[in-house]
Amino acid sequence: MHELSIANSLVETAAEAACDAGASKVTVVHLRLGLMAGVVKSSLEFCFELAAQDTLLEGSRLEIEQLPVEIYCPACQEVLELASVQWFHCPRCDTPSDDIRQGKELEIESLEIETE
Repeated sequence: MHELSIANSLVETAAEAACDAGASKVTVVHLRLGLMAGVVKSSLEFCFELAAQDTLLEGSRLEIEQLPVEIYCPACQEVLELASVQWFHCPRCDTPSDDIRQGKELEIESLEIETE
């Protein structure tokens, strides 16, 4: 389960940023997660809770924004959302494209913190 190592990294990164900001506690971690990031959302949520124990993030919420896969279509000259990650063709004109513009993200967008 690689979600545990990902959760540990998220907690470590968030705790470091929170310390730098003078936080006494992190209440919410906002995460952007692409559908092609190779991470199971429910597993990450479970592992995050475990990883956060005995840290500034203990008891915090992990808010995950799931991002769809978007590709650039050279024929339409537009970025369009894929209906399925199994078919990398423009949903409008059916042109194949491997130019992925969104969907691989795994990034902390922001933290909500408390200070003393």
